Amino acid sequence: MQIVEQEQDVVIGLEVHVQLNKLRTKLFCSCSTSYHGDEPNTHVCPICLGLPGAMPIINREAVKSAIKVALALNSDVQPFTVFDRKNYFYPDLPKGFQISQYDRPLAWGGYITIEVDGKEKRVNLKRIHMEEDPGKLTYHGSITTAKYSLIDYNRSGMPLLEIVTEPVMNSPKEAREFLNKLRIILEYLDVFDGSLEGAMRVDANISLKGGGRVEIKNISSFKGVERALSYEITRQKNLLRRGRKVDRETRHFDEANNITVTLRTKEEEQDYRYFPEPDLVPIHTEELIESARSEIPEMPEEKRERFIEQYGLSLAIAKVLVLDPKMADYFEEVAKEVDARKSAGWIVDVLRGELNYRGKDFKFAYERFPPEDMAKVIKYLNEEKITDKGAVEIIRTKLDEGGEVDEIIEKKGLVAISEEEKLKEICVNVVKRHPKAVEDYLSGKKNAINYLVGQVMKETKGRANPEDCFEIIRSLIEIESNQN
Repeated sequence: MQIVEQEQDVVIGLEVHVQLNKLRTKLFCSCSTSYHGDEPNTHVCPICLGLPGAMPIINREAVKSAIKVALALNSDVQPFTVFDRKNYFYPDLPKGFQISQYDRPLAWGGYITIEVDGKEKRVNLKRIHMEEDPGKLTYHGSITTAKYSLIDYNRSGMPLLEIVTEPVMNSPKEAREFLNKLRIILEYLDVFDGSLEGAMRVDANISLKGGGRVEIKNISSFKGVERALSYEITRQKNLLRRGRKVDRETRHFDEANNITVTLRTKEEEQDYRYFPEPDLVPIHTEELIESARSEIPEMPEEKRERFIEQYGLSLAIAKVLVLDPKMADYFEEVAKEVDARKSAGWIVDVLRGELNYRGKDFKFAYERFPPEDMAKVIKYLNEEKITDKGAVEIIRTKLDEGGEVDEIIEKKGLVAISEEEKLKEICVNVVKRHPKAVEDYLSGKKNAINYLVGQVMKETKGRANPEDCFEIIRSLIEIESNQN
């Protein structure tokens, strides 16, 4: 589907639900948060199942982690915050209500700066509040065709942050960039693992000039957000073009068919009948704010500027390195041992590409191809013991099979041929075996020499320097031509 470019008549706001899944226990009970991959309904207790008489107890570390996020997002953390009951009836809520926050949220305001098409834009936040995660409904088929649903309450009670933006985005691309930037910030804060299922879910509100506001619920991927918004823009445009009304409603994104479908009429805040949670006292945040502030690490923009100043990196390379805190850490460990700029280039251009091709990240790189091995490869490149092609082969072999760098070099014969006489002998033999290519070169087809260089590289299994081969072959042909 073609992505719709920025249009001022398009207004988008996001409600992002973020699991604080690096915590060990849920928001109001001691059940483990490590439920992924386990049998359904095995990480539950009377509290997260909402059994009569069960009393919630607030997880102090969850509140501190939430404050840390709010501070990093430039939000105004409130001196005290209150939990409320959000009343609605749905099978994923065992209590018949959700413990959330309404008029006394954790924080107001804030912003994230994004870059789209080379231009910076500030996306202002409306509020950040805490709530418990509902359970998970599983459908046999799609949500619109399934005859029944199954409920897993392992997720019920997970610590959840809802980050609500102002309606200031004007394109699906801006929405996706916002979510990418938010994910990076959360991973730097080490409160969130975005690789886990359900870690970040998005409700997107979108309207076009002259139409009503539509909410698209529970989109589970960044690409999904972009596709859902793009489809919805097209759908609403077509309705308005035909003179029809765009109803205010809640829709679901069908990822299999890349369309949105009607779920229900859009609820208003009064429909939830909020009232203060009687089993939880207000939380005074002053002490937690100072503790959280002291634990905020170096953030992406700060790290980027330091990399440029400390290591002499280009802005473009530094921007990529700080996209992932693990990649940034990996780079710094390699840069301790070998040239920083060369290390950065190989990490960004080669290692990152090979990891992406395999669907892996830098956590995997630490396990399979640790920084000390990358440093060794770059050291061998500097000493001309291996060629660029040989280095790539080492990286691929390490990621696929493991093994020691030196053993891979020996087993695959990747030691660079640097002895001039030996290389010249190979070039002489190649020139003798391919007189037609020599004839073509002499007749003006200068690209024919590339074929001869390729034959040398093939014979040396990529261990020769192509530039050296080119010069030697050109010299041999010219000598032979002059003699004739």
